Amino acid sequence: MKRILWLVILFGGIQIVSAQYTEIINSKRPGFSESPYSIGTDVFQFETGMFYRSSDNNAFLSKANSLGGELFFRYGKFYDKLEMNAKITYQKDEIVNNPSEARTNISGISELTIGAKYLIYEQNYTDKSKEVRSWKRRMAFDKKRLIPSVGAFVGVNTNFLSDDYKANELTLKGAILLQNDFSDRLVLLTNLIANKILSDSNEYSYIATMTYALSYKWSYFVENQGVFEKHATPKFNFGTGIAYLYSRNLQLDASLRTNFFDDYSFIYSSVGLAWRLDRHSDQLVVKNSPRAKIKKKGNFFSRLFKKN
Repeated sequence: MKRILWLVILFGGIQIVSAQYTEIINSKRPGFSESPYSIGTDVFQFETGMFYRSSDNNAFLSKANSLGGELFFRYGKFYDKLEMNAKITYQKDEIVNNPSEARTNISGISELTIGAKYLIYEQNYTDKSKEVRSWKRRMAFDKKRLIPSVGAFVGVNTNFLSDDYKANELTLKGAILLQNDFSDRLVLLTNLIANKILSDSNEYSYIATMTYALSYKWSYFVENQGVFEKHATPKFNFGTGIAYLYSRNLQLDASLRTNFFDDYSFIYSSVGLAWRLDRHSDQLVVKNSPRAKIKKKGNFFSRLFKKN
């Protein structure tokens, strides 16, 4: 009897110290928005894809067709809520000037941004599955879901670019990242972004993405993005896409987006994948014994519904 009592005390005092890591990969692709959650410590994640973009700006009498690829690298270290990342884009552009139809071709590295994000506030929701006395209470909407989890991103737009895309100086990028989990399947991401800070071409934008999980394997999203630049007409686009979970560490995706304005047309399509190298291990801590720490790999079912 004493042995059983000690086992109850031991396991009752153990908690998992890892709020970010999930047993299955969680990628920002194929949308443009980003979650406030990190990928977890000791996880290397690569998100890459090919894209085609066509834009026609009547105000400047020009049309551009772009074909390229991008790589978004994410790494979790030091703190559970901290993530370091880098994004690099290589593209080839064909620019057509109207009405002369003169064509110019340029290519090279067009973007190289290095940054980090941190989860400032994590919203916790009531586990209503334990509510067995009242069906009404169990099915009622949790009002706390209206309050989002909050993260922050800070990055540097480097000038290690190809000559055709070089800027005059380094610029900064910052963002507030919000996430509302309206249910286990329905999630809203909202990003408020300031880009090219400390330059004459600074811009502000927002991204709102609604994601719905159709099943364990399939999910889709709809997204709206608005970009506001100095001395330019605001640009808005609308996108949708799907993602397929091939395995716990590999996701495939495809997306398409456009706009509906007469003076500016925009078409963007992409296909890609996200893959991670998982070296994460959960740290189990006995509350009454701060020095006693156990490294243990996360259990699939215990981590499946944790945030990323």
